[in-house]
Amino acid sequence: MSCGVLATLRTAATFGIDAYPIDVEVDVSDGGLPAVTMVGLPDASVRESRERVQSAVRNSGFEFPQRRVTVNLSPADIRKIGGAFDLPIALGVLAASGLLPLRHLDDILVLGELSLDCAVRSVRGTLPIAARARRDGVRSMVLPAANATEASLVSGLTVVGVTSLRETVALLTGGQALPSHRAPQTSGSGHTGNEIGLADLADVKGQALARRALEIAAAGGHNLLFVGPPGAGKSMLARRLPGILPPLTPEEALETTAIHSVAGLLPPAAGLLRVAPFRAPHHTTSNVALVGGGSVPRPGEISLAHNGVLLLDETAEFARHVLNALRQPLEEGTIRIARAAHTAVFPARFMLVAAMNPCPCGFQGDERRACRCTPQAIDRYRGRLSGPLLDRIDLGVWVPAVPFAALTEAAPGESSARVRQRVRAARDRQWARHGPAAASPTNARLEGLALARHCSLDPSGVGVLDAASRRFHLSARSCHRLLRVARTIADLADAERIGVEHLAEAVQFRLEAA
Repeated sequence: MSCGVLATLRTAATFGIDAYPIDVEVDVSDGGLPAVTMVGLPDASVRESRERVQSAVRNSGFEFPQRRVTVNLSPADIRKIGGAFDLPIALGVLAASGLLPLRHLDDILVLGELSLDCAVRSVRGTLPIAARARRDGVRSMVLPAANATEASLVSGLTVVGVTSLRETVALLTGGQALPSHRAPQTSGSGHTGNEIGLADLADVKGQALARRALEIAAAGGHNLLFVGPPGAGKSMLARRLPGILPPLTPEEALETTAIHSVAGLLPPAAGLLRVAPFRAPHHTTSNVALVGGGSVPRPGEISLAHNGVLLLDETAEFARHVLNALRQPLEEGTIRIARAAHTAVFPARFMLVAAMNPCPCGFQGDERRACRCTPQAIDRYRGRLSGPLLDRIDLGVWVPAVPFAALTEAAPGESSARVRQRVRAARDRQWARHGPAAASPTNARLEGLALARHCSLDPSGVGVLDAASRRFHLSARSCHRLLRVARTIADLADAERIGVEHLAEAVQFRLEAA
């Protein structure tokens, strides 16, 4: 009786945005009828790789063994999902059949999906997998050429991009050092507004108060609410917020790129995402689509907006339970999705911009048209935004309709580039004050001792805050958010301490949001 030949390869998978190692063990033996058996808790997409692997091997010019092939994906207690195991399985079959020397597979992590004609297709989650491989001491990584730029962002790792199974075998058996893919050099440290297609604030005429709120929100990372009649420019203003944000820091860029990698949203050959993401889901979006989840947890819109902006246009049209799902992520900056075996943790530190009409017909408070809504209809409409959710919004602005004369006669507004200079200067003051160790060095995230230290008030300021809290029944959370906004306004004014004028302006915006 002849013994089988065993080949073992390294690969990896992701759960949430975390990668974990997987060993692909392939045994080819003469015992039993020719068949391909897969074990190790594979799902349907992995079991279907039997057909993809067999066709790819044959179409590469190799003969698939007419023997019993057993594929084990270890560890066996974690469900394996997706097509990224195709390439390591195919290489394992060739190695166990004697067509590929086993020594060429030592210390190499392999992943990639195969098509029937042996082409290697891109996969999700390459960046977190490459980072995990580097931590585990892996020196080389073979993966689809479309994902090579993404993986090469991790230093100290030889990244080999391949386009077909035939090319992969040729590289591994060529007797030469594997050619390492190099990430393209990125020029500059940020964006310049229209050069990357971002809408410019210069297009906005009028709306001085709303523009000021945008600047404060961008400078401190604050949440923002726009309320006004249809066509007043709420969405137009919100979509110009990314253009005044500073570029992502290297750490933020890595985090953001990893999330988009897991979600499969990175374009081919994409490098680091340097510009703050902007997400604007439709009001029919489900709870899972907004916060993330599914049988295999995937990042939702709030995680895709991490380090950027989440716009909820027509906020009052969203389901109440969907909006209330934002309360915990807005406070903690993360979302935990628990499953029976594991818990996925997705970053969700974003700026919320909510835009809504004041009533169902949209014309309450509008001087041009009369509102037709009953008080009960208005209460139901506004009741979609619960008190606890409104309590987490720092700035609120009434956005009135702009008269036609102002649209045609007013000079262009201040450009995004000029506003971004002030925003960046304010952010620089925050980063210098909080230090590099801060998890999120923006005023919107000040907590505990840091809040008390950097947002201290003189006696007159304490009096203003006390009077506002008593008169308008502000909660403790609202008072803390007032202090954070006032700290941002002081940073924009290059002031060391929060003055009464900074606090008074923060109170004005807070009352608009209440």
